[in-house]
Amino acid sequence: MNAISAHSVAAVDYDRYARLYVAARAGDRVAQRTLIEELNEPLWRVARRAGLDPESAADVVQTAWMRLWRTKDGLEKPRALTKWLRTTVSREAWNVAGQSRREVVSDPLDIKEPIIDGIEDGLVRDAEREAVRRAFLAQDDKCRALLAYVAAFSRPDYDVISEELGMKRGSIGPTRGRCLDKLRKTLLDDPSWGAGEERSADGT
Repeated sequence: MNAISAHSVAAVDYDRYARLYVAARAGDRVAQRTLIEELNEPLWRVARRAGLDPESAADVVQTAWMRLWRTKDGLEKPRALTKWLRTTVSREAWNVAGQSRREVVSDPLDIKEPIIDGIEDGLVRDAEREAVRRAFLAQDDKCRALLAYVAAFSRPDYDVISEELGMKRGSIGPTRGRCLDKLRKTLLDDPSWGAGEERSADGT
């Protein structure tokens, strides 16, 4: 396979890919196959970095290609093909990977009872987990949305966050810091938070 490496997507020959895309739009199957063969791997890695398993990442990449070919009038700027694909894959991967996280926080009080009674460490963990959920719910909508997006990935895509939440890219980091500070303060004000530390300090 003549696939380019994931880190070199930003340095590809945009003019060549633009020509291949235009030819593929005109019905050239060879041009279409060449694009897919060369860009599938780096796009797959974009999806994987969002936290998807290999199969889900492949599905996301396939979805991006389908959207590309189904675009009625094609891309206005063919030279922006790789950027369009990366953005589409990143956004779709974000949605897929973030769905499970959003489902967890959508019902923050859904705490399962300990399976075995009498395990104090487990009870402490449950209490602290519930405290985190209460603190999360106590934040404003903007902070909840931002923290949920950031928590979904080890390397959040600020371009996607900016577009999805309507925030300036440069404000995301500072806003995230302020939201984390507010969340931390809310937790410290909750008597059930830090119960494990208090218990170990007392030696009981």
